[in-house]
Amino acid sequence: MNTVKASGHINENHQLTALVPESVPAGLVTVLIVPSSQEDDAENAWTAGVAREWKDELNDERQDIYTLTDGDPVRES
Repeated sequence: MNTVKASGHINENHQLTALVPESVPAGLVTVLIVPSSQEDDAENAWTAGVAREWKDELNDERQDIYTLTDGDPVRES
């Protein structure tokens, strides 16, 4: 079984409730608790790090080799 990310809620009685995909079989699981605020902080730090590392490349006009008129439209059959 692959790792599945699910969001849940912990109530005042410290009970966890979460909805998981139907593909997850019933049975014992291990749960890692990451408060939403910490997850958001980590995501923001990652995004800022990528932007900082790629800043020069993303601002280099020589990288703009494609335009909106390039390619062919996608036609669903």
